[in-house]
Amino acid sequence: MARSTAQVVAGRKQSIVHAIRGLRLLVREEANARVHVAATLLAVLAGSTAHVSFAEWRWLALACALVWSAEAFNTAIERVCDRLSRDHDPLIGAAKDVAAGAVLVAALAAGAIGASIFLPHLMGFFE
Repeated sequence: MARSTAQVVAGRKQSIVHAIRGLRLLVREEANARVHVAATLLAVLAGSTAHVSFAEWRWLALACALVWSAEAFNTAIERVCDRLSRDHDPLIGAAKDVAAGAVLVAALAAGAIGASIFLPHLMGFFE
């Protein structure tokens, strides 16, 4: 049976509500997410202060989104694994380690992007 436009819109609205609830949970319960909040705010402040270009803002936004997405997936994987078993399981441990590794890769990439954007601005400041 086809859904009405109102039902589709209501479903999309509910999806957004769930997503926002998930982000709140992430920030409230995960210390690393709070570090990401600080890093994101620092990047926005630095970008505003350095008057970065529109193209540089795109890269900064992508870097932040990459880290936030990796952290959210890592947290989701950890929660599911913890629900499956609290006992030591090498496969669950490996899954959690791989997910944490993905966050590390994203954070290193974001750091490299940030350095490639901000170092030239800093060098210009000291000239």
